[in-house]
Amino acid sequence: MANFVPRSVFPTLNSLPRSYFLGHHKAGLDKMKTMLSHTDLIIECRDYRIPLASRNPLFEENLAGRQRLVVYTKRDLGNGGHHRDKTREFLIQEFQRPSAVLFSDYKDKSSVRKILEFARTHAAAADSLTGSRMMVVGMPNVGKSSLLNALRGVGVHKGKVAQTGAQPGVTRKVGTTVKIIEGEESGEGVYLMDTPGVFIPYVPDSEAMLKLALCGSVKDTIIAPTTLADYLLYHLNLYDPSIYGWYEPPTNDIVQLLDALARKTGRLQKGGTPDLEASALWLIQRWRNGHLGRFVLDEVTSDTLEAERRANESVGQSLSQGRKMVKELRKQKSREKHLDTQ
Repeated sequence: MANFVPRSVFPTLNSLPRSYFLGHHKAGLDKMKTMLSHTDLIIECRDYRIPLASRNPLFEENLAGRQRLVVYTKRDLGNGGHHRDKTREFLIQEFQRPSAVLFSDYKDKSSVRKILEFARTHAAAADSLTGSRMMVVGMPNVGKSSLLNALRGVGVHKGKVAQTGAQPGVTRKVGTTVKIIEGEESGEGVYLMDTPGVFIPYVPDSEAMLKLALCGSVKDTIIAPTTLADYLLYHLNLYDPSIYGWYEPPTNDIVQLLDALARKTGRLQKGGTPDLEASALWLIQRWRNGHLGRFVLDEVTSDTLEAERRANESVGQSLSQGRKMVKELRKQKSREKHLDTQ
């Protein structure tokens, strides 16, 4: 291990799909816009492990005019308890001003109570006799429904109402409002509305697409599991290559690691051939569940945040532009397929 040198960069994969913007994403966003006049607060969820990549400019563009609370979910999967984690959280809070920022783990009641307290304070300031209506939004599979269930469980001590799953797309339409805080004499309480995840129409950065896919924002069939596993290996080696040492000594060769993993975990096909794809999916899921290190994929520094700000100001990727790019990519793939059949 003393002589092992991890890769310093991951190769750019220009052939990766750059979109996962589905029909129910657009329908959900359109419905959210119609509900905006009845909404007091937008709770936008982003994945703690990819605080930059899981930000969707469509929400700021289409749901403007309402106060926003940004909640970075799955903190338990990205925070290792190091000083750098505190520094990163401080930088993010400063970057998001004037929006408020909280970091959450839906299994941690203390972090859930902080969100409830923010919602209660916001509702009290509105002082409405009919209660306060809030909306939770975010990219696919960032934990919106899990957060809603946690808020309901801690806030009014009632069971789950929103379905959750390991793959994106479980929530496919805007749901009914659910009470998360009981009302007092002067009001009806606080209600939260679950919404479907909405993906970015077009992801210009291939590495951002890898990050989103690795964290489960797109289905595992969109990008080859071995490619995702290789990207995960790249980050594992930068974090701590000994973390997978039970399967294989430190390596930059994903096939070598998956081969060893398949043999040690019994993921073999007929004739004893290692099932590399099944092994890749297993490796990815282990990391998603927090069993292969807890770290952040995005580099968060003052410089990267400033670059993010400039990119958002200059590019301003609109829905219509994104859809145009997606259509052009589909046409290109269709032409390539036609040429292959000739």
